[in-house]
Amino acid sequence: MSISGKSVKLGDNINTDFIISGRYKFAITDIKELSKHIMEDIDPNFSQKIVAGKTIIVAGNNFGMGSSREQAPLVIKEAGIVAVLSPQFARIFFRNSFNIGLPLIETDTAQIDEGDQLEIDLIKGLVRNVTKGIDLKIKPLPAFMQHLLKEGGIVNYYKKHGELKI
Repeated sequence: MSISGKSVKLGDNINTDFIISGRYKFAITDIKELSKHIMEDIDPNFSQKIVAGKTIIVAGNNFGMGSSREQAPLVIKEAGIVAVLSPQFARIFFRNSFNIGLPLIETDTAQIDEGDQLEIDLIKGLVRNVTKGIDLKIKPLPAFMQHLLKEGGIVNYYKKHGELKI
C-alpha cells in the first residue's frame, strides 16, 4: 500500500483539543462541518492548507494526546488528510485512527519540512521525501493493520465481511 502527498508540519504534543476544539463538541454534530475547524486553535488558516487526498500531516512527538475524543481522527480523515506521520502517537488516538482507516506512520519527522512531497510505502517500510531525495524508515505495520487500512477501517471491514477474520 502506498500513499503520497505534501506535508503540513506541526510541532510536539498536538492534543485532541487542538485537532478539534471542545467548544464544537455539542455545537456541531455533522463531521463534514466539524472538519472545517481542524487545528484552528493552532492555525486559523490550517484547513486552507489541505488539498483533499493529497495532504499528509507531519508532526512531532506525542500526536493525539489528551482525551479519547473520537471526533479527532474523524475530522482529520474527513478534511481529506491521507496520513499522519509522527515519531510517537498517543495510544488511544492510534487505535481510534486505525478503526476508521486513517493511516498513522511512526517515523522520525525531523528531516521533513512544510510542503515536502512525500511517498509512503507501507509494504517496504519507508517514507521517501521526494523533495529532499531522502528515505526514512518507518515502524512497520502488521499485515492485519494494513488490511484494515485497505478496507477503510474496522467498521467498514465488518460491514463488508460480517465478521472479523483477518
